Amino acid sequence: MKTRLKKRILIPVLAATIFFTGSAFNNDFFEIAKQIEIFTTLFKELNMNYVDETNPADLMDSAIKNMLTNLDPYTQFYNEQDVEAERIRRTGDYTGIGANVRTLKDKLVIIEPYKDYPADKAGLKAGDEIIKINNTSIANYKDDAGNLLKGAPNSSVNVTYLRQGKENTASITRSEIEINAVPHYSMIDEKTGYIVLSKFNGKASLQTARALKDLKIQGAERMILDLRGNPGGLLNEAVNIVNLFVPKGQLVVTTKSKVKKYNKTYFTTKEPIDTEIPLVVLINGSSASASEIVSGSLQDLDRAVIVGSRSFGKGLVQRPKKLTYGTQLKVTISRYYTPSGRCIQALDYWNRDQQGNAVRVKQENYNTFKTKNGRSVFDGGGVFPDEDLAITKNSPITNAIYNDFLIFNFATDYYYKNSLKDINNFQLTDKDFANFKNYLNTTDFTFETETEKSLTEVLEHAKKEELDEAIKNDYNTLIHNLSQSKSKAIDQNKSQILGLLTDEIVKQHVYREGLYEYKKIHNLEIKKATEILANPSTYASYLR
Repeated sequence: MKTRLKKRILIPVLAATIFFTGSAFNNDFFEIAKQIEIFTTLFKELNMNYVDETNPADLMDSAIKNMLTNLDPYTQFYNEQDVEAERIRRTGDYTGIGANVRTLKDKLVIIEPYKDYPADKAGLKAGDEIIKINNTSIANYKDDAGNLLKGAPNSSVNVTYLRQGKENTASITRSEIEINAVPHYSMIDEKTGYIVLSKFNGKASLQTARALKDLKIQGAERMILDLRGNPGGLLNEAVNIVNLFVPKGQLVVTTKSKVKKYNKTYFTTKEPIDTEIPLVVLINGSSASASEIVSGSLQDLDRAVIVGSRSFGKGLVQRPKKLTYGTQLKVTISRYYTPSGRCIQALDYWNRDQQGNAVRVKQENYNTFKTKNGRSVFDGGGVFPDEDLAITKNSPITNAIYNDFLIFNFATDYYYKNSLKDINNFQLTDKDFANFKNYLNTTDFTFETETEKSLTEVLEHAKKEELDEAIKNDYNTLIHNLSQSKSKAIDQNKSQILGLLTDEIVKQHVYREGLYEYKKIHNLEIKKATEILANPSTYASYLR
């Protein structure tokens, strides 16, 4: 009954959203009005007659958010709390304790205290589990407990936390927190500058320009721009960053929509800083959206060599729409196209498979486009690097281990059991890897492959047809062999796993700032980029 009821609620809410925002009115006034009336009467009867007490706000919030899952994952409804979180993401400014915090059911876990900010000054470390804020127990708090850490500048908040099983308390004085779009820039060698751009907030182009100018003063004659792990942000900031390296009046990106006013072309509008400096852009599977506009445009214009692994593939543009009572709708309004005319959207959210999953564009369906110099580039699957370092693309099992915070948990335990005297020469050993595998065996980590999912479906069909006994032995053999293969897969991805463990261990010892310095010495992509830039003929050969 609940499933059927949810479906009846969801469809009219979409109509109501479209009707009141005016973002895509399709001249079907009667159908929209009809669905709004159905929903209004249903919602009224539900709240009046349901056997238990209902919370109208929670029902509506759930109805809208679940409805939007039928579209793409970037079209989202923001309640009042969500609006504030989005503002922080967009601007990078808020008042709080200065830490990346993970919200769990009964605790808040410090993932990363930012150096010299209040949490760090109060002695909090990665892995600390906050169980009480002032007199409020996290386990008994129904809303987002992370909001309890925010407050007015110079106000105090008392936290009770667990560290390695022991209870501790700390008083933290909140302050204004500024999250930089460029958290690091420095010289790799006498002639090579290095800029990390981690987000496209309102400060991105200003901070990138400042870093570029400073590095040139320090003697940089070639440049590495690191967009790995950058999920994107403001489109106009992406255009401004491209503008640092290409002339005024250059087409950077085009957006196309069914709504005419959203069809736009974006050109560079300012004088650049340097149109000649050799440039390498680093990307990976977590480089998305605005990161792909920058890397894809610079590739199309033959202005930079792209190094790393294929980017995420988000070719969709969103715009926030204000709704009533302080809420918002962030809605996908268009697709974007780089100067060559390609859209790098990888997932088709409008044609899903039988399980309801978005379908990835198949490689045989990619279209070929030409860069300014006539090189072939492709749409449909993200930005493909000019120098593809396949080893840098995490496998599904590596991602599963990382996303379950098992890398983080092991690194936290390692931090308290080991002291690192010479961080720049730190390397994990085969013994450390064996210890990590033993640790995995003590957790409830599970990883279901696509093959296992398919086999489970086959068995379900066999049961319906009463053939399951006939295939039972073969099925069990296949599942056993798959389990063995998964164990081997961990060994096969040893270098990836050790790399992630190393990064997390180094970060916990010397903060993110120290990690960037460590990577300049040891990271494969940075080494390759430096090597390409050091040889002008090699660099030029990528762009011909």
